[in-house]
Amino acid sequence: MGEAWEFEAEVWLAEGGSWAFVTLPGEVDDDVRLLAGPRSGFGSVRVEVVLGATTWRTSVFPDKVRGFVLPLKSQVRRAEGVDVGDRVRLRLVLV
Repeated sequence: MGEAWEFEAEVWLAEGGSWAFVTLPGEVDDDVRLLAGPRSGFGSVRVEVVLGATTWRTSVFPDKVRGFVLPLKSQVRRAEGVDVGDRVRLRLVLV
């Protein structure tokens, strides 16, 4: 596994959609940009995420306005009792 960060962020809902995300804090965003190396399609970066008792692999995606954003699957949000507007504590690891 690669570099790891722990941070808190607010869960928000994509405009006109059902996808929920968190935005990586500025210093985490900067580190990911520097350490990720070559990126896959859409500039995404593979990560492993821990939220409460749930661990999963996904990608963070660059957003022109917000910086890197992390999608939170509805399955994970249900398992952890997380709603849009909640602040969550996450562990993010580059893979």
